[in-house]
Amino acid sequence: MAVHAEGLVAIVIFYVLILVVGIWAAWKNKNSGAGEGVDQSETIMVGGRDIGLFVGGFTMTATWVGGGYINGTAEYVYLPGYGLAWAQAPFGYALSLVVGGLFFAKPMRSKGYVTMLDPFQQIYGKRMGGLLFIPALMGEIFWSAAILSALGATLSVIVDININMSVIISALIAIFYTLVGGLYSVAYTDVVQLFCIFVGLWISVPFALSNPAVASISVTAVKEVYQTPWLGHINPSDGWMWMDNFCLLIMGGIPWQVYFQRVLSASSATYAQVLSFLAAFGCIVMAVPSVLIGAIGASTDWNQTTYGSIPPMENEQSDMILPIVLQYLCPPYISFFGLGAVSAAVMSSADSSILSASSMFARNIYQQAFRQSASDREIIWVMRITIFVFGALATAMALLTGTVYGLWYLSSDLVYVIIFPQLLSVLFVKGTNTYGSVAGYIFGLLLRIGGGEPYLKLPPFICYPGCYPEEKVHRLTKEVERFTVQKFPFKTVSMLASFLGNVVFSYLAKYLFESGTLSPKYDFLDAVLSKHSTEIMDKTTLVGKDNINLSELAPVKPRLNTSLAGTFTNTEALSDDGDSSPESNNEHE
Repeated sequence: MAVHAEGLVAIVIFYVLILVVGIWAAWKNKNSGAGEGVDQSETIMVGGRDIGLFVGGFTMTATWVGGGYINGTAEYVYLPGYGLAWAQAPFGYALSLVVGGLFFAKPMRSKGYVTMLDPFQQIYGKRMGGLLFIPALMGEIFWSAAILSALGATLSVIVDININMSVIISALIAIFYTLVGGLYSVAYTDVVQLFCIFVGLWISVPFALSNPAVASISVTAVKEVYQTPWLGHINPSDGWMWMDNFCLLIMGGIPWQVYFQRVLSASSATYAQVLSFLAAFGCIVMAVPSVLIGAIGASTDWNQTTYGSIPPMENEQSDMILPIVLQYLCPPYISFFGLGAVSAAVMSSADSSILSASSMFARNIYQQAFRQSASDREIIWVMRITIFVFGALATAMALLTGTVYGLWYLSSDLVYVIIFPQLLSVLFVKGTNTYGSVAGYIFGLLLRIGGGEPYLKLPPFICYPGCYPEEKVHRLTKEVERFTVQKFPFKTVSMLASFLGNVVFSYLAKYLFESGTLSPKYDFLDAVLSKHSTEIMDKTTLVGKDNINLSELAPVKPRLNTSLAGTFTNTEALSDDGDSSPESNNEHE
């Protein structure tokens, strides 16, 4: 297979640029946040909590605007029968950032947590924190795999190299600069990568629009020319499924360590909120060229191009529509620049997710659950090892799975159904405990898995109202794929069941033990009568020393205002007063 020399040169230039920026960021900030007794491992995880608005806004935007975002949006706009009406990610994730900024960013940042799992371990204990780590890890791995899959597809179009080789090389580069500088390298490379996406796509769009093979996108938006209109439509029978997916993107986009890592790295709680709002605006802006490229793909007579007479959809290459449009509808010097910039830029989400997963493992699993006396140097080495391991897992997933958008929804499913209701409970519902958390976890998991998962070829064992079997014949292989279509909003129902199960069983357990109906000896989780078991948490959650308040250690003092979030805030998680204080923990012990 011939290798495009110009494309390869463009890739090398952009990759070298990213590596140089990552190494420079690590060198520039090697001593940042290391003063005043702050551990270096914490500095790697949250960047010394001195990420400003400029870098913070770029890195939070780039966390979502990666390969899955730009390729997936273009893919769904292009697909006949779907179109812009089903490209929900831009508005879904933008609204997710707004909701996160309004209700979740300030309470999490005000307490000085280091990872998203900290409040779970503080209220529900280290064992429950370990259980919640599982869907959080799977979400980050699936998300990273989606990014790497999109990146491999892009590179294979640019330089005609094997897609497996391109995925592996890209993953190794992202892993390397993440190992070198942690969040600092990730954040500063995000600035460069986001700039590359913006310039690379916008330079290419005018040339693709003016190609003779492309009809007017204003006409093809509402009229069928080469395929159905790219604006798309929503059938009434699909309304509940559309809403289910949209709610998944909005609420399922919040409980991610990759998001809270940016929130917790902000220099103040107010900055954390502002960063979320800036990123929401950035997500909308960065989606515009992807929407236009998807529309261009739907408006192209591929017979007039060197791609061939069979459209990308019939070649089962709809997930590659963005690099295909840039490659075949733009002049070579434009396509190589645009594709080179995009290929380097879409690493911006993979590196973040890998760092997030390793941070949670090193802190909440290794340190808190197994090695509470672990030294800071030991934690750093655990992070480095897990960065490599999780990067390898994400790479393997990228090489073995299918459509980008399918991976995208699958990764959000896990955090939406299991972690989001747990986060709601631990922050905003007073009195929830470990028994309720376990019940909610089980309810959400069973109801979600019961609906099946076509992308994993997992058959359903619960046929929700309106489900029906369907067959799909692959155009190239002629293989017949049988699966069950679930039009009932079972993902949102699973999430609500998980939330209600947590609340109901928490209060039921509380009543049974406190009323004397159940003997204290049955409180085997120490969740009601001995609410906080003896666990050594670090200085941002529970501490082993007496007379130390969280407010003395957190860089930002907690302030609860009279907003809606402040009114319903769970003071057990967000206040040093009452039962959640270290002093009261000692009383329980």
